[in-house]
Amino acid sequence: MKYIIQLLIIIIFAFIGEVLHHFIPVPVPASIYGIILLFGVLEMKWIKVKDIREVSMFLIAVMPVMFIPSAVGLIDSWEAIKGSIFQYLAITIISTVVVMSVAGLVTQYVIRRGKEAAE
Repeated sequence: MKYIIQLLIIIIFAFIGEVLHHFIPVPVPASIYGIILLFGVLEMKWIKVKDIREVSMFLIAVMPVMFIPSAVGLIDSWEAIKGSIFQYLAITIISTVVVMSVAGLVTQYVIRRGKEAAE
C-alpha cells in the first residue's frame, strides 16, 4: 500500500502539471510544471522526501528503458538525418554541456542554501 500511495503522490503532481500546461500559454512541457511543483512542495516540507523515496528511486532506476523508443525512432530516421549528422552531434554536445553546467550550478546553490539554513 505504501508504494501505491507514493506513486499516487507523484502521479498527482504529473496531472497538475498537465492541467497547468493546458491553461498556461507558455511552451513549457507539462512534466516541467509537475517537477517544479513537486520540488516546491518538498522544499516547503509539505511532503517529506521519505514519503516518495522508494517509488522515485525505482522510477530513476528504470528511466533508461524510457529512452529505447526514441533511440529506435532515430534508427528509423537515419536516412533523413545522416546528411546533417555533424550538426546534430554539435547541438547534442553543446546542449549536454549547458544542461550539465546549469544543473550543477543549481545543485550547488541548493546545497549551500540548505547548509546556511541548517546553521
